[in-house]
Amino acid sequence: MKNTAFTKFHESLGARMVPFAGYNMPIEYSGINDEHITVRKKVGVFDVSHMGEFWVTGPKAFDYLQYVTSNDVSKLVDGKVQYSCFPDGNGGIVDDLLVYRFGEEKYLMVVNAANIEKDWEWCLKNAAKFGITEGHGIENASAETAQLAIQGPMAMKAMQKLTDENISEMEFYTCREMPFAGICSVIFSTTGYTGAGGCEIYVKNEDAEQLWKAVFEAGEEFGIKPVGLGARDTLRLEMGYCLYGNDIDHTTSPIEAGLGWITKFTEEKDFIDKELLAKQKEEGVQRRLKGFVMIDRGIPRKDYDIVNEDGDIIGKVTSGTMSPMMKKGIGMGYLQKGYWKSETEILIKIRNKNLKAEVVKLPIYKK
Repeated sequence: MKNTAFTKFHESLGARMVPFAGYNMPIEYSGINDEHITVRKKVGVFDVSHMGEFWVTGPKAFDYLQYVTSNDVSKLVDGKVQYSCFPDGNGGIVDDLLVYRFGEEKYLMVVNAANIEKDWEWCLKNAAKFGITEGHGIENASAETAQLAIQGPMAMKAMQKLTDENISEMEFYTCREMPFAGICSVIFSTTGYTGAGGCEIYVKNEDAEQLWKAVFEAGEEFGIKPVGLGARDTLRLEMGYCLYGNDIDHTTSPIEAGLGWITKFTEEKDFIDKELLAKQKEEGVQRRLKGFVMIDRGIPRKDYDIVNEDGDIIGKVTSGTMSPMMKKGIGMGYLQKGYWKSETEILIKIRNKNLKAEVVKLPIYKK
């Protein structure tokens, strides 16, 4: 089991540690509900060093990324970030990811922790078509990179204390390379997986300790707390953000998953599965990923059946939890056509009882 550069801090703070994606990771410190509410109302810090980072550089970088990812990389300018996915050649999804542009020939792909090895093999395989090989246009920097996500309404105010750059005016989904907390160069971005605002900071492993101490010192007056993977999951589910392995995988297409907005069909862009996905978009699909809120008291969980009033199975729950903010069971699942409209009543089979729920527009939690 691997440790991140921050593991010693998690252990010293008494975090409950669990194996995740090959890493020893904190699931919770003070409790999932407490940590969740801290992020929604103040500021929380996540160790996300287990994520994968692949650099793509050189004259063929743009053409390669246009081919291997679903979104339109031509819309990126220096300092912009884009949410995208890797279509798998059969209508499914290899992974979802972020693409950062730092220059015309310099990009960073950030991929999910559990998929690093699989994604790396996929990226290398497709890079070869463009004459790009490991160490020559593509590099896996995952093992040497540490990352903290500082999330919450007070996050940017706290982090502004650690840099002379005006980060308070950074737009959503942008990035910079800059000095921060006495470290000569970090990657500072404003994406987030919580819907609460904030930033992510990437550093080399050797700078991790300095970053951790500076972040917590700067955030002390704002009630900063460390947050584990448990609250990360409840926060993203309230927003309706997909989790790979639950809501999207090789059996789900971007169109079915409601990710048509990151699947761009332009004449200039030729990408994996373009024809197949364009057909799905034009002709429609038979199931769609939808969010729902429980009407009856109950907590939906992954793989629970979704049924109609006649008891016929019309879908399956992909993610579910009790919302710490709404105090209700919430979830997402793939539903058959005819059950997609907001306010449609559906039933979740929980412990052999059919409990009422209602389809809702995302995000599930409206601030």
